[in-house]
Amino acid sequence: MKLCAVQMASDKGNLTGNLRRHLECIEHAAQLGARLVVFPELSLSGYEPSLARELAQLADSSLLDPVQALCDRHGISVALGLPVSAADGVQIGMSVLRPGAPRLAYAKQRLHADELPFFVAGNQPLVFAAAERQIAPAICYESMFLEHAEQARQLGADVYLVSVAKTTKGIREGFEHYPQVAKRLGIPVLMANCVGPADTFVGAGSSACWDEHGQLLACLDEHSEGLVVLDTASMSAEVVLLDGVPA
Repeated sequence: MKLCAVQMASDKGNLTGNLRRHLECIEHAAQLGARLVVFPELSLSGYEPSLARELAQLADSSLLDPVQALCDRHGISVALGLPVSAADGVQIGMSVLRPGAPRLAYAKQRLHADELPFFVAGNQPLVFAAAERQIAPAICYESMFLEHAEQARQLGADVYLVSVAKTTKGIREGFEHYPQVAKRLGIPVLMANCVGPADTFVGAGSSACWDEHGQLLACLDEHSEGLVVLDTASMSAEVVLLDGVPA
């Protein structure tokens, strides 16, 4: 099974423009044989906490219908990020769209201190099936706590799917932490980060994957838009640039 992490720059607050870019990336991933695609944190809106309330969508928003159509056409699952309206506020959400199946919703369960004025935390873990794999999503800050991955493993996950919006410092810390998660729990880790301006920082890219022994298999650079494709059958990986143009 091939899993794909998309490294991309989101246009600040431009839901429709970013959606078109998502569709292009999904098509590209499908051509490479991917069965699951993951995008960076809040990829549909860009990581822009101050805009989250006005951009928040319902979990079943028709905005994502074109994504569902691609999932059905290509037999591919997609995990993308967006701010989601909840009863008590706005969540850092992830919509999981699957071919011929109901949409799943996940929300970041552990928020960083500077996210608290803008978001409320989710409270439900998620493990879902994609082809022959059991996938556990994690969103940025929470993925840096081993207990989040341990809970996912206990629930049957055999792939840890990490969606982030990280700075250079955050990526450096992630490259120390994620190999330990993979090695300790015996599961591969696939991480998608953004590039370009995001909130008050610049996304540091470096999307990557590690095998179940914690060995780094592939990594994008800190600037380019591209795909990291992990083949879980051979436990090998490749990097493919989008359009061959740096972000």
